[in-house]
Amino acid sequence: MSTLDGKIAFVTGASSGLGAQTARLLSRQGATVFGIGRDTPRLAEVFADIERGSYASVDIGSAQACADAIEQCVGEWGGLDVLINIAGRHQMRRTESMTADDWSEDLAVNLSGPFHLCRAALPHLLNRGGNVVNVSSIAGVEGQAYSAGYCAAKHGLIGLTRALAVEYTADRLRVNAICPGGMLTPQIEQFTAPENPNYDLIMRTASPRGIMQPLDVANVIAFLASDAATAVHGAVYRVDNGKGAG
Repeated sequence: MSTLDGKIAFVTGASSGLGAQTARLLSRQGATVFGIGRDTPRLAEVFADIERGSYASVDIGSAQACADAIEQCVGEWGGLDVLINIAGRHQMRRTESMTADDWSEDLAVNLSGPFHLCRAALPHLLNRGGNVVNVSSIAGVEGQAYSAGYCAAKHGLIGLTRALAVEYTADRLRVNAICPGGMLTPQIEQFTAPENPNYDLIMRTASPRGIMQPLDVANVIAFLASDAATAVHGAVYRVDNGKGAG
């Protein structure tokens, strides 16, 4: 019996890449999956493969939209066991060229959205002894060129994870984070560098073992979301194909 049987999981960024792969994997392992994203047609394609689940188009930059989505999930499926924050935004820019709107959007999607979803989900997760998996990045534990907003937000997501882990140590709640390296996702395929970049600086983020597939990372998320990880709380896992080894 899968350790995700009977669980109700909320997955952000479920329309493509890691989010889509995670939604499908959790479903195969017995979970009911509620997925959100911005691309409704692609969400429909992903959820055509999911035995038990539903989806909604949500802008996680809105605190109210986040709260409404959590309540929609709970209303449709009767509770919530797992919140998985995957949705992210990464556009490389020289810092001197970033606008205030660029900075605000980086933080809204990569940090504020996960916070608003955590805040709305906490009463339901505490009621069922659930857990949160926040997907940060290797950019959350080291610097990356042309990525000031993304790095700041992903470092902040690790801080949020640890703060919640300490605050809820005495409660029936687990909160963990993972830091993936490069994956073959639409975001990578649509990569654009800033004008006249230093590619040596950009390539410092690459793993010596090459790029990963989304399933490589989704497997770790599924473990942390499951009852097999009941002793894992406040952890930050690097899943980077050896990038952090030195």
